Amino acid sequence: MLHLRLIVPADRTDEVTGLLERTVGTAHLAVLPGVARDPVGDVVLCDVAREAGDELIGALRRLGVDKYGAITVENMDLTLSARADLAEEEAPGEGADAVLWEELTDVTHEDSTFSVTYVAFLAVATMLAACGVMLDNAILIVGAMAVGPEFGPLAGISTALVQRAPRLVGRSLWALIGGFAAAMAVTAGFAWLMDAFGLFDEAMIEGARPNTAFVWQPDWLSFVVAFLAGIAGTLSLTSAKSGALIGVAISVTTVPAAANAAVAFSYGDYGQMTGSIQQLLANLGGIVLAGTLTLLAQKALWRTARRRQRTNAKAPLGADA
Repeated sequence: MLHLRLIVPADRTDEVTGLLERTVGTAHLAVLPGVARDPVGDVVLCDVAREAGDELIGALRRLGVDKYGAITVENMDLTLSARADLAEEEAPGEGADAVLWEELTDVTHEDSTFSVTYVAFLAVATMLAACGVMLDNAILIVGAMAVGPEFGPLAGISTALVQRAPRLVGRSLWALIGGFAAAMAVTAGFAWLMDAFGLFDEAMIEGARPNTAFVWQPDWLSFVVAFLAGIAGTLSLTSAKSGALIGVAISVTTVPAAANAAVAFSYGDYGQMTGSIQQLLANLGGIVLAGTLTLLAQKALWRTARRRQRTNAKAPLGADA
């Protein structure tokens, strides 16, 4: 279930509550007259089944509630109510399959911001991966992949393409390209510093490295793994199962490939640098393609399911006999 908290001017409250009462899948409607102070108005509270949430939020925005008031949506982990159970039964589809496009756009917009924190996380992850590739240590590589925040901009690109939001595409691309460029530049400087202190040397990157050589040797399997990870990551975002993102993060070699490219550049090994960049691009491309196709499929399947349910609801009794 989702919990909606709305701030509505008093002269629009009846219109909004009428919409909530007509929407299938809602429960626990409450109106607190005159409670809101900024903006001034009534506070309207309502719970709605997740599968009915996207359509209701869209209807509220068409009424202009987000412009003359406010719409706040919270995920509810537990609701003990017979009325809530009935609302979920009445709502079309399954909550796990429902995509809240407003929520997804907002989350990816926030995660796709080119900020100091984002660049810092990506740079630290890339430097950790640099240590991993130089020491041929798979544990460090996995840790670096878990720290990297790059899935946010990748999901932002996919969401923006499906929602046809060019500004979000540009914002996400800037965060992705600018972030990796900054992280790789910092990592190249880090490699030079580590070499100056005698902690890195050229023999380490030119060695066999059986555990981590894959990061600069791209093949079609790398693309397939990235594609599958992109599907899993997108599903974890749309179904609010964010725990799966950790598995996604440690299954693709974006950060290690960027780290190896930076270290190889610092030692003048342009062959490894080129291979690492190809690995990086293959992973990024696979994730974006998978995310976009997954969102398109979810959108199409949800519309089909809603259309079928509405058709069945209009069918006369005994039509199946």
